[in-house]
Amino acid sequence: MKLSVVLPAYNEKETILGIIERVLKEEIVCELIVVDDGSNDGTGDILKKAEFDSRVKVLFHNRNMGKGAALRTAFKEVKGDVAIVQDADLEYDPREYKELIRPIENGEADVVYGTRLTGSKPQRAYLFWHKLGNNFITFFAGLLYNTTLTDIETGYKMIRTPLLRDINIKSNGFNFEPEFTAKVLKKRARVYEVPISYYGRTYSEGKKIFWWHGFEALWTLIKYRFID
Repeated sequence: MKLSVVLPAYNEKETILGIIERVLKEEIVCELIVVDDGSNDGTGDILKKAEFDSRVKVLFHNRNMGKGAALRTAFKEVKGDVAIVQDADLEYDPREYKELIRPIENGEADVVYGTRLTGSKPQRAYLFWHKLGNNFITFFAGLLYNTTLTDIETGYKMIRTPLLRDINIKSNGFNFEPEFTAKVLKKRARVYEVPISYYGRTYSEGKKIFWWHGFEALWTLIKYRFID
């Protein structure tokens, strides 16, 4: 089964080459689609100058449009049987692709979430309010969509490509995460969770999630519960 990795990047000059190197070490990766989302810290210049193998495709936005917009650009290019979102900040470990894809390969799942909240994988302690907010958003999604998912805000979301083509993502920003969840659940897709490790960043290290994104997530879940 061929895996496409989609990697949105905004102002990640310190980590971009490192995460690309880690992704390409995984043999199941057939392609890596990187979208520089209008970075102003030199990330785009690094990507333009670097030499990558034939599996890598780099695309550029002229201005910052948001994570969701960068992912929509990347999704159009996906050619593998399965796609996974990979953040550029080294919080998630590509070595776990093989575990994540297993339920799909076994015909048990259409979508797999890497959950940070179950299992015994290594976890760097991360911000209390981020964890509390994620727990509340996940609980709210459970009420609205009758699901027992434990971590809807996880960055690791893997999906069969035909299903990806069938969900019309509209969000430009971080509300991609709840919109994705809402739409795969409304499609009655078979969703599995697999425990993953997580090395969360601090704001000083470049974390870009803020408190207002939580309210956007709640509104997105409500909106897509009742409209397409």
